Amino acid sequence: MQRVLLTGASGGIGTRLRELLPPLYPDLRLSDLTTPKDLGADEEFVAADLADMSAVERIVEGMDGIIHMGGFSVEGPWDTILQSNIVGTYNLFEAARRKGVKRIVFASSNHVVGFYPRDQHIGIDVTALPDTRYGVSKAFGESLGAFYAYKFGLEVLCLRIGNVSDQPGNLRLAAIWLKPEDLVQLIRIGLEHPDIRYEIFYGVSGNAGSWWDNSVADRYGYKPSGDSATVIEAAREGQAKLKADPVGDYYQGGHFAAQEFDGGLLRAPEKK
Repeated sequence: MQRVLLTGASGGIGTRLRELLPPLYPDLRLSDLTTPKDLGADEEFVAADLADMSAVERIVEGMDGIIHMGGFSVEGPWDTILQSNIVGTYNLFEAARRKGVKRIVFASSNHVVGFYPRDQHIGIDVTALPDTRYGVSKAFGESLGAFYAYKFGLEVLCLRIGNVSDQPGNLRLAAIWLKPEDLVQLIRIGLEHPDIRYEIFYGVSGNAGSWWDNSVADRYGYKPSGDSATVIEAAREGQAKLKADPVGDYYQGGHFAAQEFDGGLLRAPEKK
């Protein structure tokens, strides 16, 4: 994998990846709607609006692989989500097909399954239960990746990313914590593993209290170095500062599930 494009390079995760990826992929192209404030002289950056197909074709030109972190990363108005995460993701996959890109690592989200209760341990094969319009857009991206893999032969890895940080700030984030170095390991599997065709992994470290079965990633050699149990006291301290949230505290999606919640299923059906 010689030439790699990182979209969303100005965002929080993209900024961290700019620190960690160059030793692995020295020929790295960065893109975002806005230029990173701390862009280095040795970094290649090409601005692009993902909703503009011609701009997207320019940034994917000559690439072997794409790490697609771009888009709107929180809940927002439908038109914003539509343009950034649905039209933009379609443009990215279609431009990749046209330009002969081999591999795409797509940043999906835990919010694809945010309406599962926290006491349920789930794998990748469960029905999508998105907790927001944002989660819906990421479920769309996973389906789009499958379409381009099975129809056109692109090789795609979708990562249902949890919380990327150096230390989780509360108990929910501890359950879904993804150490930045573990994210890099997952990206490398997506770009380099010879057997990847189309897969979904959970973007999570080896947390003792994880809600997710990540055995598919394990079969591809994923060996996470992080475990939020090592920093659980700080997470408990952060949790103690939060207000009780009857909806958010029940569902895996947390406050994303609680946003706009009005007359929905406050509790999932009891297990039989």
